[in-house]
Amino acid sequence: MKTIKLIDIASARSGDKNDICNIGVMANSLADYDFLKAHLTSDLVKTHFKGLIKGKVDRYEWDALESLNFVCHEALDGGASRSMRVDTLGKNFSSHLLRLEFEVAE
Repeated sequence: MKTIKLIDIASARSGDKNDICNIGVMANSLADYDFLKAHLTSDLVKTHFKGLIKGKVDRYEWDALESLNFVCHEALDGGASRSMRVDTLGKNFSSHLLRLEFEVAE
C-alpha cells in the first residue's frame, strides 16, 4: 500500500454563503477524476473535517470539467456574523481538504 494526498491529484477552491461551505475539487487528469469519483465520497469529506461540518454533505459530479463539488451544510458555525471561530468563512476548507490522504495499492 502507498499513500497519496489529494493535493497530488487535484486542486480545490472553496467559498461560503451563510452556514454553507462549497468545495470544488478539480482533478489533474481523467484518470485522477475516475479515482476521485470512486473514492472521494460525501461521507469521507464530512469525516475528514472531524465535526466542523454538522449537517449533510452533498456531492455533485461535473464530468465535463472532471470536477466534484461538495456542498457542506451547517459547516460555518452559523456563518460569519454569528460564529466565534477564528476563520468564520469557508475559504480555508479547500486547503484543509487537499491534505486528505488515500491508501492505495502499489
